[in-house]
Order: sequence, then structure tokens, then C-alpha cells
Amino acid sequence: MAPITDSYGSRRDRDAAIITRKEPVVYSDLDGVEDVDMRSKLEYFKVNGYVVIEDLFTEDEVELLRSEVQSLAEKDEIKGLDETVLEPGSNNVSSIFKVHTISETVDHLARDERLLNMARSILGSDVYLHQSRANLKPGFREKEFYWHSDFETWHVEDGMPRMRAASCSVLLTDNNETNGPLMVMPGSQSYFISCVGETPNASYKKSTKKQKYGVPDDDSLRFLAEQCGIKPVIAKAGSVVFFDCNTMHGSNSNISPLPRSNLFFAYNSIKNAIKEPKYGLTPRPEYVATREPFNALRARQSDGLA
Repeated sequence: MAPITDSYGSRRDRDAAIITRKEPVVYSDLDGVEDVDMRSKLEYFKVNGYVVIEDLFTEDEVELLRSEVQSLAEKDEIKGLDETVLEPGSNNVSSIFKVHTISETVDHLARDERLLNMARSILGSDVYLHQSRANLKPGFREKEFYWHSDFETWHVEDGMPRMRAASCSVLLTDNNETNGPLMVMPGSQSYFISCVGETPNASYKKSTKKQKYGVPDDDSLRFLAEQCGIKPVIAKAGSVVFFDCNTMHGSNSNISPLPRSNLFFAYNSIKNAIKEPKYGLTPRPEYVATREPFNALRARQSDGLA
């Protein structure tokens, strides 16, 4: 059982619960942010739990990233790594975890000041990468990813103490209405959904393919949808989506011919490093959740990724 001091108990043998968030959404003092555009983005993020930054990367940069990810996915040595998730029933790569340690190009992207400035501003501190991955989502047969809060998983399975992390998705392909775009519930970051059911050890092996544990109950999702609504995130390749670690999100299946791929970074405050998982769970592998000693990310000036 979780200690009674745990403000965000979840996956215990009890009914689901909706718990009011106890931390800020944006940790920076907005009154002290002199850049008007940055302040506007942070204010939107604070209210909605996400923000879309259009055309942050150029077409040439997107093509470089797309080619790099595709090249990695075609290498047999990459396919054989524990970090790599293959599509069920095929030898095609679905995701590559800890991809910033495999690719110098992706490492440069994760440290690009255009991303780090936003992550630091949201979290009010230096940051490190809790997780990174490349997601290759082909057309026709991409499966849905059910509603979930990243923080619920990171809190229970990784021991992340507080809601002081932000997810970042760099779009490598256009996200439109037909190809199963990311969907968010704006404002849902203010509510923590305590989920029902215990979590077996090594559940990450299944959850990296399909969200199975830490899935909210129907009544809680209905409440959030009624309170917050549901918004598909429609944006072009080269755009970036930042969303709060507790924002409820998911995606429909993609039965269109159009692929939907992205690079994903989970930035966590250095003041929020993970501890022991809840309920005696075995810590997830390092490539899923950074636990080893780390240094704060240092920015690369945005003079291009080449």
C-alpha cells in the first residue's frame, strides 16, 4: 500500500478518485517573463495544460530528423536492442527509447535552445530527460493509444514525486483530422485521476505498445470530457507540442494512408528526480526512466541542427 503521505495514490484496491492538483502548472513567475510571446505561450499552457508552437523547425531540419529516424529504424542492430519496440507480428520498428543516446542528431535536438527554453520556463528550473523516444506511426494499421496521464504512470511505476515535468512532441509529419492525431482534454491537468487495479512487475513491456495499466475509469473520463472538452492537436510537421505531465491525452487509430511520426522528450525538473516506485514495484529499465546520475541539459544555440 502507498504511504498515507502520498497525495496521488493510484492503482490500489479501492474505488477511483478525482484529486485536485496541488502543484503549479507553470513554475516560472509570469510577471517576470519579459518576452511577450513567451509569456503568452506560458499563460496558455497554464490554463490549458498544453501549447502548440507552430513551425518551430524548418523544412530542412524536419527532413534531417525524419531521415535520421528512418535510418535508425532500418538498422538490424537497432531492431535488436531492448530499447526498440517492434510492431506486433512484424519486424518493423514502432518506437526507439532513449533515442537521444543513440543518435547525435536527436541529442542535439533535445538540447536545442528552442525546446529547452520552453521546458525550463514551464518547470522553473534546469531540466533533464526522464525519457526520450522516436515514434514511427505508419498509416493504415496504427493502433489507438488510450486516455492516460503521463504523471500517473511516472508517479506509480517510476517514483516521480511531484507534477513538475512536461512532455514535448516534435512533429515529423503533419497531424491532421484523419491520421489519428494527439488528443488532449484542455484543463485536465488540474485533476489527478486515481486509477483502479494493481500493476504487475515489468508491465512496461506491454504499456510501451498499448496503455493497459493506469487507465482511468469511464466515469472519471466522462467527468473530464464534460468539464474540459476534447481537442485534437492539428499542426504541420516542424511544429512542437508541449503538454503538462498530468494532461489527459490519447490518440485514435490511424486507418488513413498518412503516417504520423514524432520525436518525444519528457523533460523533468532536476528538483523532481525520481525515487523508488510505488508498491514495491521493480524499477523500470534505465531506457524507459532515467534513474542513474544525470546532469542538467545545457542548451545548444538554435543555429540549425545540421
